Amino acid sequence: MKLIENFDLSKCTTFHVPARARYYVEYSSVDELRELLAMPVLKDLPVLHMGGGSNLLFTRDFNGVVMHSAIKGIIFSDVTDDGDLIATAGAGERWDTFVERSCEAGYNGLENLSLIPGSVGAAAVQNIGAYGIEFADRVHGVHVYDTVEHRERLLSPGMLDYGYRQSVFKHDDVAGRYIVTAVSVSLTTRPEFHLEYGPLKELGGNDRLSAMDVRRRVVDVRRAKLPDPDVEGNAGSFFKNPVVEAGQFADLISRYPDMPYYPLPDGTVKLPAGWLIEHSGMKGASVGGAVVYEKQCLVIVNRGDATSSDVVLLSRMVQDEVRAHFGIELYPEVIFVK
Repeated sequence: MKLIENFDLSKCTTFHVPARARYYVEYSSVDELRELLAMPVLKDLPVLHMGGGSNLLFTRDFNGVVMHSAIKGIIFSDVTDDGDLIATAGAGERWDTFVERSCEAGYNGLENLSLIPGSVGAAAVQNIGAYGIEFADRVHGVHVYDTVEHRERLLSPGMLDYGYRQSVFKHDDVAGRYIVTAVSVSLTTRPEFHLEYGPLKELGGNDRLSAMDVRRRVVDVRRAKLPDPDVEGNAGSFFKNPVVEAGQFADLISRYPDMPYYPLPDGTVKLPAGWLIEHSGMKGASVGGAVVYEKQCLVIVNRGDATSSDVVLLSRMVQDEVRAHFGIELYPEVIFVK
């Protein structure tokens, strides 16, 4: 267990912008979590649960408690006759470590989600997604500590209310109640792969394809177009891909016939925010040390001396330009902590 006062948050967020927390606490078990929650010094202070710090932008010093899970461990259950199994990982594990371990063991299901930064716990909260797959597609259950009922619980998929980058953990009436301690996902040994998106299509037709093959391709693609946060601070995708109604899409595609798009089952259409940002003229735009990344405009990077104000102002400029050019509102995927 750790409890540190006046903690430098730039060390544990991938944006690496200056900010400090009044208290930073880290726990490695549910028992330690209970002990921390009962500490008088932490009572009556705002609390923020942070995973890998890859989806947060602290816009100022945080006058409260930042809690971080160091609960580790990955367990694979026995494979059933039909090739299915349940894999469980502690909330403090790196998400990509969980994916890599699953692929190495020959289990399919998480490979499209390779190299997404952050922790296992944050993946469950954010409902991460990439290349046609979301966390929600594989979730078996999320283990939580209920701070209202003061007990451990297992939330089933039907209780998690997953949507595009949404979950029950983000509901206003629930936020802060549940602390993720572990997640369980359904995996398989059957050759079931999702190769419909972009660079994964070229893997189709390979009868001997493995989860590790898909993972390697995803890793190569992500490394080619996304900056390493240890070199240039960033939070990955800064904005959500917008979803528009059929009528608005018809108007847009008539004016921009080369615009990529992804039809959704409900008749709406998802548009790539990176394309919209680039074609609104914001590629390489900067404010102070914050820059729209030239290789992937969906990313805002810290060139080394960016402040939170630089990032916020640049993100608003991007929103204004996309709105002016396309009539589309972009919403941040990154959470602004005020």
